[in-house]
Amino acid sequence: MKSVTVNGNQVKPGKIVCVGRNYVAHIEELGNEMPEDMVIFLKPNTAIGTQLAATHHGEALHYEAEIVYHYQDGRFNAAAIGLDLTKRDLQTRLKSKGLPWERCKVFEGAALFSDFVTLPETAAPLGLTLTIDDELVQQGDTTLMLYPPDVILEEVQQIIPLEDGDLVMTGTPHGVGVIQSGQVFQGALICAGEMLVKSTWHAAD
Repeated sequence: MKSVTVNGNQVKPGKIVCVGRNYVAHIEELGNEMPEDMVIFLKPNTAIGTQLAATHHGEALHYEAEIVYHYQDGRFNAAAIGLDLTKRDLQTRLKSKGLPWERCKVFEGAALFSDFVTLPETAAPLGLTLTIDDELVQQGDTTLMLYPPDVILEEVQQIIPLEDGDLVMTGTPHGVGVIQSGQVFQGALICAGEMLVKSTWHAAD
């Protein structure tokens, strides 16, 4: 199984639970309807990657930066910035037919993560930034979420119980787009003006 780094230790997540349509501006930019209930889907452990790809089997990929939580002992104990990679054209076709999204979300390398770091002991919101070639393209924090982390944790546990080591991706703010080979992505997790962790990914074919 593939692993992620949590506070310097290697952890093998059993599953990645993803929350979709959790930021109003992102819902609007894709022309989606506002969901009546939390949108939840899964990525398998095999989706975890380290190399940012611009394409997969000839299909263009889109990036979505997200705040990601690590689950341990009944709570979220660490967080990272992650990239949820999506075959957008395929997703559009699947949605138009009322079919599940998995085919556009679960391929190998579809989930990239920075190191996971301990959550700060503060009530300040957790935020993210993503730049591409030094241009800010995405920015958001937990106050903009339709379902904040505590609500996500409670509802997910009622639907698909979390196990120690599982990851939860919490949705993406406005600013998603297509990945171009050669671009440099820099993501950061921020709290109270302090950078908690950052990661750099170089897009390749």
